[in-house]
Amino acid sequence: MPKMKRNSSAKKRFQVTGSGKIKRKSAYKRHILTKKSTKRKRNLGKDAFVSPGDEKNVKLMILS
Repeated sequence: MPKMKRNSSAKKRFQVTGSGKIKRKSAYKRHILTKKSTKRKRNLGKDAFVSPGDEKNVKLMILS
């Protein structure tokens, strides 16, 4: 049986931290920025973590 390939799109979007959590970028920061407040845009630029419910699926995509 051939080796399973990891998901190419997922490995570009997610990063595993030293503690094993999965880091991701926040959504809603690409366009239509004029109506969003400066504070909201600044906070969207920060990294976030994948929710515990999705962590298993993301790990299967990037670590297999």
